Amino acid sequence: MARTAEPSLNVAQLQQLLQRRQSELSKLERKRATLSRRLDVIDRRIAEIGGGMNGRRGGGRGRARNDQSLVEVIHGVLTKAGEAMRVADIADAVRKAGYQSSSPNFRSMVNQQLIKDKRFTSASRGFYQAKK
Repeated sequence: MARTAEPSLNVAQLQQLLQRRQSELSKLERKRATLSRRLDVIDRRIAEIGGGMNGRRGGGRGRARNDQSLVEVIHGVLTKAGEAMRVADIADAVRKAGYQSSSPNFRSMVNQQLIKDKRFTSASRGFYQAKK
């Protein structure tokens, strides 16, 4: 459908309006990030005290919090094993070591870490070990 009426704003006015909105958006995103960091501090404090997660953002489900990163746990598992392991066996051992994840793609996450981290080497297809 073609427009027949002339627009009420010229190009320069439209650019100014767009620039103002982008500026406002940027300010709001910075404000959201600041508030999110403050809420994270409060959530950690509540958890330290032993409070419930009733007010937790994200519907109360929350992300699993682990003492060590996934890469650190994988490294510990492979170092302890002392030999090459299959990705699926590594993922199982990481979970048995206490790493918590609700990801339906946990094995893929383990595989990605094995590929990208320099502390691991591929012994053969699907088998990884800690570098010596």
